[in-house]
Amino acid sequence: MKYFLLSDNVDTQIGMRLSGVEGVVVHDAEAFKAAFDKAKNDPDIAVLLITEKLVNLAPEYIEEQKVNNKIPLVVELPDRHGSERPDDYILNYVKEAIGVKL
Repeated sequence: MKYFLLSDNVDTQIGMRLSGVEGVVVHDAEAFKAAFDKAKNDPDIAVLLITEKLVNLAPEYIEEQKVNNKIPLVVELPDRHGSERPDDYILNYVKEAIGVKL
């Protein structure tokens, strides 16, 4: 089982490659969906790393994978400049998911 990266920029892809993680760089929704489907159907890939900007191109598509399939595990990575999400993202996520305010 291995990791695979779908990135919107070369810098992230090179950094991950230096750590042994293979991946591809895509810039539009169609190319992203094609690369995502190819990686999702590869039995050797257990963890699929995706940059936040790509997740924002097709959020429903990613959500479907997270809800309906256990493998590969989809992990969203922040951009090299930091996350686009607010600081309380995790707290809001928990509140929406289970209705508990922390």
